[in-house]
Amino acid sequence: MIIELPQVGESVTEGVIGAWLKSVGERVERFDPLVEVVTDKVNMEMPAPASGTLTAILAGEGETVPMGAPIAEMETDADDDTPPPSSPSAPPPPAEAAANRIGSLLTDVAPVGPTGSGGPISADPPRAADPPPAAARRRYSPAVLRLADERGVDLEQIAGGGRDGRVTLKDVRAFIERRESAPAAESPAPADAPTPDADERRVPLSAVRRMIARNMVRSAAEIPQAWTLVEVDASGLVARRRAVRDEFEAREGIGITYLPFVIKAVAESLKENPALNSSWDGDAIIYKRRINIGIAAAAPDGLVVPVVHDADGMSVAGLARRVADLTARARRGRLTLTDVSGGTFTLNNTGALGSILSQPLVNPPQAAILTTEAIVKRPVVIGDGIAIRSIMNMCMSFDHRIMDGAEASAFINAVKARLEAIGADTGVY
Repeated sequence: MIIELPQVGESVTEGVIGAWLKSVGERVERFDPLVEVVTDKVNMEMPAPASGTLTAILAGEGETVPMGAPIAEMETDADDDTPPPSSPSAPPPPAEAAANRIGSLLTDVAPVGPTGSGGPISADPPRAADPPPAAARRRYSPAVLRLADERGVDLEQIAGGGRDGRVTLKDVRAFIERRESAPAAESPAPADAPTPDADERRVPLSAVRRMIARNMVRSAAEIPQAWTLVEVDASGLVARRRAVRDEFEAREGIGITYLPFVIKAVAESLKENPALNSSWDGDAIIYKRRINIGIAAAAPDGLVVPVVHDADGMSVAGLARRVADLTARARRGRLTLTDVSGGTFTLNNTGALGSILSQPLVNPPQAAILTTEAIVKRPVVIGDGIAIRSIMNMCMSFDHRIMDGAEASAFINAVKARLEAIGADTGVY
């Protein structure tokens, strides 16, 4: 049977093969971890869809593969529940079924190692009694070849430290370090090798960083983005949070920030302005029935966007609990694929970084992204007088194909009105 990389969400279009956990010719039981896959959303272990023997690896470690593309072949047991695709009476399950099966099996996993930590791909397993010579079967992953080409490395000079003697990225980097630290007479560099600059340090991109970069280029290149800014008088919000902070922390065991109040206002405003909770689909606009708000958060390998699903059905307290759980697991690299899938709108709290004004990039394929900036005290005119108030800027970028300024302004002003209406009687539970 052909093993495909399953579709795991409309915004996840490709994955990088991090490491194969099984070798060609090795026995595999159904649901055993088969391969580590890195996406711009999360790192995961993909389980085997059936029991049998892995007969070929079609996508090597470090290779970028579109979702739905074949990555391996296996010979399944005759009595396995999943028939091979050659059976005319029982076609293989669709990609959606495979994704559901894998999604139900995902557990919290730490980020995988650097992309390309393995090496050669062998389409046919070597015979145990008569293995082919190493030179004849030596092949390299795209990441290994790329690094070797950039640094002028002859891979035949490297003894592989990976499975079955494969050359890994770690082996290549170690070789480069030894070559550069050795005296020139002992290890002369090739004439065309790049000369290291003492004032610079070259750091290869991680798989996650590379995919984030690709997604941001896609956002900037494909989406005609406009943006808008409003000022919010957050004085009532500041006072309400201060009033409930100690009691909430004693009762819930977590702090309460401004963010859950903002999420609540955004979720209610999205229900009134469905164009903001949609996506572009070429010749149509897809309006989402569920309101799933992604919260941009810093993680060890880069920015991730865990999702608060069905945010419109939660109280401020419920949102605070959910955000605390997601952000804590994001920082530990313990998010699951479910945690980062299905977002329909993104909220970014750049104010936590001290920013008072920013222009975010829309997270494809969503229609808009909103940032909340730092709350600062400023003199403002109220009636005929001047008062000191807590002011927060909100900035929003939006897909101008989906909406015009009037629709975008209606939404952001609805959020503004809800936040400015927060007072002493605003419920938390």
